[in-house]
Amino acid sequence: MSSIPDSPNPLDTLAAWIAEAEAEALPEPTAMALATTARDGSPSVRYVLCRGVDHRGIRFFTNYESRKGHELDATKRAAAAFHWASLQRQVRVEGRVVRATPEESDAYFQSRPRGSQIASALSPQSRPIASLEELRVRCDELAARVGGGVIERPEWWGGYWILAEAVELWRAGADRMHDRIRYERDGAGWRGVRLGP
Repeated sequence: MSSIPDSPNPLDTLAAWIAEAEAEALPEPTAMALATTARDGSPSVRYVLCRGVDHRGIRFFTNYESRKGHELDATKRAAAAFHWASLQRQVRVEGRVVRATPEESDAYFQSRPRGSQIASALSPQSRPIASLEELRVRCDELAARVGGGVIERPEWWGGYWILAEAVELWRAGADRMHDRIRYERDGAGWRGVRLGP
C-alpha cells in the first residue's frame, strides 16, 4: 500500500478519496460517523452523509430539532470519521460548526428525491412517535395533497458545515505500519505532521 501523498490541503485529499470511493461504487461512499456532545459532555455518534467538501470543511444536512441538531447548536463543535474498508483508508475531521445558509439548504432540499422531501417535512426526528405506520399515512396524505407541486423546505431542516480545524488522513500499511498524517490549520494554510501508527 502506497503512502499518503503530501498535500498542501488535506480537504483536497478527502474530496479525491470520496470521488474514488464513488467511482468504485462502494456502498454509501459519502457516509461519515458524526460525533457530537451534549452540554454536560455526554457523547453521541451516528452516521450521516457528507454532502459537500470545500476549503472550509465538510457539509451535511439534518433536522435542526433532532438530538444532533440540538447538540450542534449548543456546543458549536463536532468531529466526523470516514472509513472505506476496501480502499484501506480513513479520514477524521474536527472543528467548529456553523449552519449552512438558507440558500444552500433550499438548493439541496430541492435536489433530494421527492419521498425524502416528504419524510423530512413530517418526521419529528429523534422524538417519540406513536408508530411508523402512522407516520407513513401522514406522508401519503401530504403527497396526495401536494400532488406534483413544490414541497418547501421546512424551517427546522437544513445544513451544517464542520469548519475543519484538524484533519487526519490514514492509510493501512503492512504489519500494522499504517501511514497517518494529522493536519492543523496554520493561518490560511495547513501544517501536517506524520504520526506513529
